Amino acid sequence: MPQTIAFTKGHGTGNDFVIVPDPDGQLDLSDDQVAVLCDRRFGIGGDGILRVVRSSAIDEGAAAAASGAEWFMDYRNADGSKAEMCGNGTRVFVRYLIEVGWATWDDGPVAIGTRAGVKTLTRSDRGFEVDLGPFHVDDADVLVRTRGGGAPRPGIGVDVGNPHVVVALPDERELEGLDLAAQPQMHPVPPHGANIEFVVPADPLVREGVGSIRMRVFERGVGETLSCGTGVAAAAIAVRHWAGPAAPDHWVVDVPGGTLGVRMPEVDGENHVLLSGPATLVYSGEVTLA
Repeated sequence: MPQTIAFTKGHGTGNDFVIVPDPDGQLDLSDDQVAVLCDRRFGIGGDGILRVVRSSAIDEGAAAAASGAEWFMDYRNADGSKAEMCGNGTRVFVRYLIEVGWATWDDGPVAIGTRAGVKTLTRSDRGFEVDLGPFHVDDADVLVRTRGGGAPRPGIGVDVGNPHVVVALPDERELEGLDLAAQPQMHPVPPHGANIEFVVPADPLVREGVGSIRMRVFERGVGETLSCGTGVAAAAIAVRHWAGPAAPDHWVVDVPGGTLGVRMPEVDGENHVLLSGPATLVYSGEVTLA
């Protein structure tokens, strides 16, 4: 018998999601059902699914529940595959929790569980800011080739809870001319795949102590998206790494869907990366699952 479920459509700088409330963990969406819901012609349309489930109601949320994070963000890519985390998704997820009354700012920051650990969000001038935690840079080159893009270019690996490969381009003309309708090829291929970011530094790179870059991204399991929160963080980390020790800890990153902020403060003796930006809820409705 067909099942009808509630949903809300939301986005963060154009990175859009189908939000599915399932507080007690009773909904088991297949990969095919996720793909249909995310299909922009035959479904609602989105870069992924955010299932809103109590941490205590999902096996992967046990550690989050033990830490006191009531809610778990079960994030699925548009093809149905599971992903560790989604930076823009965390902001949209918490915006939804606040709007429906399942969380509040009264007690301070809001913590949510993800497959990459518990993430803490606060309000910021840009909307919401999420602490993505410590990050890791892998200097070993990964060669990235895009369709019609000529010779492959080197990229470096950046892990911010999920894997990324960041490639520097010389100018905005090359950035705008990239053909990302086809998945770029990587060699060697990272063990779990990776999101791939293509970045161009601003000129000047740093103004009044803040770095600035532009970026496009191809997300694994999705394709090119208007924005990728963890990709924005990874891109800023990579450019800061290339720029050397004098590079700033504050960055502004322009993506096709808008502008996001990145900070890299020291937290408990470790460098963390924090991402800030807006979160918008567009509309709500019901849909019958195939």
